[in-house]
Amino acid sequence: MDTLSYKTISANAATVDKQWVVVDASSAVLGRLASEVAKILRGKVKPSYTPHVDCGDNVIVINADKVRLTGDKWDSKVYVRHTGYPGGQRISTPRILKDKSSAILVEKAVRGMLPKNRLGRKLYGNLYVYEGAEHPHEAQQPKTITL
Repeated sequence: MDTLSYKTISANAATVDKQWVVVDASSAVLGRLASEVAKILRGKVKPSYTPHVDCGDNVIVINADKVRLTGDKWDSKVYVRHTGYPGGQRISTPRILKDKSSAILVEKAVRGMLPKNRLGRKLYGNLYVYEGAEHPHEAQQPKTITL
């Protein structure tokens, strides 16, 4: 058999097939949900996965306010950031972030599981998180995925 028939197909921006998917986060554990969403965003669930190309789907996460954390993580887990000024270290817990917006929790968890480079920043733009069950992306005809 001719060896030229065994060519590895590498996807690029023109040949990639991007879809829209809906993920329901109700009663899902935050980290487990975030890792699956990150895989879909990255495109690792597709046979045409290419590491340096945005070949993942656009993901809509609904019911982010019903996400769960196991154990005592609502109060013991800490998110640390720094303002840039001396003594500017700020600490918050998941309970504090949930009081502001539940979407922040899911976004931070997914963002931490994406690459820390230009591609990761582009992939993060394909994530849409909503607290309730409604979303404004019905025109894209997203398909529902159960995790």
